[in-house]
Amino acid sequence: MCTVVIDVADAGTARLLAVRDEDPQREWDALGEWWPDDYPGVSGIRDRRAGGAWMAANPSTGRLAVLLNRADVADLADDRAQSRGSLALESVTGRSPEGTPPMHGFNLFEVGPEGARVISWDGAELRTSPVPRGTHMIAHDDLDDADTPRIATWLPRFRALGPTEDSPDWATEWTSLLAESATLAPEDDRAIIRDNRPHGYPTQSLLYAVASISQEGVEVRDHALPRPAHWNA
Repeated sequence: MCTVVIDVADAGTARLLAVRDEDPQREWDALGEWWPDDYPGVSGIRDRRAGGAWMAANPSTGRLAVLLNRADVADLADDRAQSRGSLALESVTGRSPEGTPPMHGFNLFEVGPEGARVISWDGAELRTSPVPRGTHMIAHDDLDDADTPRIATWLPRFRALGPTEDSPDWATEWTSLLAESATLAPEDDRAIIRDNRPHGYPTQSLLYAVASISQEGVEVRDHALPRPAHWNA
């Protein structure tokens, strides 16, 4: 139940804030070039168990991708499901999912020279939705989904900050708003920094990342939270 906020300026230019929710018992590695043989030059935040990435960036292609889980509408046994961890890595090398992926549901958020888009898989249909100019937000359902409480609560606040291209300190402004959102209890369904256990999932917010994508390349900074689901120690 991760969260992504993005401001798209034009094709190939965007700024992004992403919060990762995962089981704290599932170990991970901070941003780095963990796949030199299979994905040279690609950096990402690695899941140690499956070896894939939650977020990946490829400066040489000007691409960034973030993986978010999405509910399935069709049953797929866990022992038949392939890991979704390859999706972001493949995406930043120019290979997006097609057909009927043998995976559990996902939203794959892609930013590249052609623009930004979300590829969504719910176990029955693979859909591609372009992300238009402006500020947008996505979690476990559709882009700008007003029925998702954290989007309904915080998307208007991010939009009120104005276009990030007009602010040289946009990352501080967005991070400050993320910190303000963390005054909500992490169990509150409006929260971005989350504890999803009361909602039936073992995941909690573990880190956030800010990224800029432009013709000059891709810049990503990741920040681990001091403890799961908490902004302050």
